[in-house]
Amino acid sequence: MPETRFPIRTGGRAQIPSPLLILALLSLALGGCSGGDFGRTREDFRNDDMHRWMGGEVTGSVGLQSSQFQLTDAERQLRDLAYPLIEPPHSRPAWKSVFGDYKPIASPWRQGVPAFDRTAYGRALIDEPHRSDSSRYAQLIDDVRDDITRFEPFYATAIRVLDLDRKRNASLAHVSELSPRERADAVARMEENTLIVQWVQQCLERRVSSYRWALERLVIQAPDNIAADADRLINELAAQTANPPVAVQPVIGHVVSVRG
Repeated sequence: MPETRFPIRTGGRAQIPSPLLILALLSLALGGCSGGDFGRTREDFRNDDMHRWMGGEVTGSVGLQSSQFQLTDAERQLRDLAYPLIEPPHSRPAWKSVFGDYKPIASPWRQGVPAFDRTAYGRALIDEPHRSDSSRYAQLIDDVRDDITRFEPFYATAIRVLDLDRKRNASLAHVSELSPRERADAVARMEENTLIVQWVQQCLERRVSSYRWALERLVIQAPDNIAADADRLINELAAQTANPPVAVQPVIGHVVSVRG
């Protein structure tokens, strides 16, 4: 039977890519790996304490010292679950998320923080190009549903953290040879945790206000029966926000207003 394979003809010496071409190809390869799958931040941009800054931000913004204690597992989880609730919806363009963009957010107690604008979310939702009016409603519904989904895990963790803080506070009187530095760090950590829960509570109330404003404008600009579904979800989030499962006492002298 005749041979069916064909020899590969080289036609002379192999061409060696130039150094500039090699560098260009390498840059493209590295650039392709810079973002995570489906727009998620790459895992190597993450670390266990990536949200630790929140404690220092809230205490520093009211003139208190932050704690030098390491975060417990529950305290770390509290901060991880808080961040998506304090970051305004769609505040980072998709391409920034792909390339690992991440930055701290100023707490509502910090001087110079711009006043809350309840119209910002709705204006962005209406002004951004969409394929149809119903897609705007769908985006609003998705955003509200995401917050509802995040609500229970955050507050379940908050209940656990604050309960352990009450036990920590009670134990301070019984710790032998407790140094002033240790006491200060323990108190600072309890203040951090309380303020973070208050921060989330304020952001949730503001989100409800923003979602209502957005829905009202959508209804008058592009009425659709799906508006009833959006209204139902907003009311559900508002009811949860108005009755959080844990009552947090304000840090002494630093009561925060939660109304936008």
